Amino acid sequence: MTPRGRVLIIAGSDSGGGAGVQADIKTVTALGGYAATAITAITVQNTLGVSAIQSITPSMVQAQARAVLDDIGADIIKTGMLGDAEMVRTVARLLTDAGVPAVVDPVMVAKGGTSLLDGVALAMVRELLVPRSALLTPNAPETEALTGMVVETTDDLRRAGEELLTMGAGAVLMKGGHIEGPRVTDILMTPYGETVFEGERIDSRHTHGTGCTLASACAVGLAQGMSLETAAARAWDYVHQAILQAPGLGAGHGPLDHGWPLRGKR
Repeated sequence: MTPRGRVLIIAGSDSGGGAGVQADIKTVTALGGYAATAITAITVQNTLGVSAIQSITPSMVQAQARAVLDDIGADIIKTGMLGDAEMVRTVARLLTDAGVPAVVDPVMVAKGGTSLLDGVALAMVRELLVPRSALLTPNAPETEALTGMVVETTDDLRRAGEELLTMGAGAVLMKGGHIEGPRVTDILMTPYGETVFEGERIDSRHTHGTGCTLASACAVGLAQGMSLETAAARAWDYVHQAILQAPGLGAGHGPLDHGWPLRGKR
C-alpha cells in the first residue's frame, strides 16, 4: 500500500533507537505515512542516558530539508531536538519558506536528564517557533520554561496552555505525564475549545521517546488529512498501546513498541 501523508522530520538522532528521528520514522511508518528527515544532531545514547552529542551545522540541516522539499515535498513538518539558537533560527526560516503546517515538539531535556536546548535557544523557540506552530506539544517542565508559570496540577497545565495560545501557537497538546497522580491527563487546546485525553498511569520504566512519538503520531495524522482532534486521539491511543507493549529492552528508560499496529492490541 502506498504511504499516505508526507512528514519531514527535523530532529536529532538517537543511537539507541527509542527517541528522536528513529522514533519519529517508526511512528510515521507504522501509521501509514512517509517519513523524510533533516538530522540536527547525532547523539550517543542508550536506555541509560546520553553520553555525547555532535551537532550538525545549520547549513547542512537546511540543505537536507531543501533537498526533501524540492523533490519529495511534505504535507507537514515535525520538529524535535534543535539544540542552539542558530539552529532554531534556521528551522524557523524553513518553516516560513515551506508553507506547510508544523508540529513543534519543544524538546529540552532527554529522559535521563541531559539538557538538549540552551537558554538562548529557548528564547528563540518562544519567539520564533511557538507562533509558527500549527500544534505545539510541550510537557509540564517544557511548559514552565516557555511560559515562566508553575505547572504542578492539571489546572496549571490548562492555564499555561491558554498562555501558549496567546503567544501564537495554533493549538497546544498539553502533556500531563509529569503531574503527580494515579491518572494521566493530556489536554488538546485550540482557540475554539479543548479535548481531554485521560487514562490510568502505566507503571513502567519503558517510556523513552513518548514525547517524540506522540508528536510524530499527531503530525502524520494531520498530514493524512485528519482533523486535529482525530489525529490527537489516534496518536494518544497509539502511544498508550506502545507503552503497554514495550519490548522491555535495556537497563534504563526503555523504548516503546512502535510496531505494535503490525500485531494488534494485546
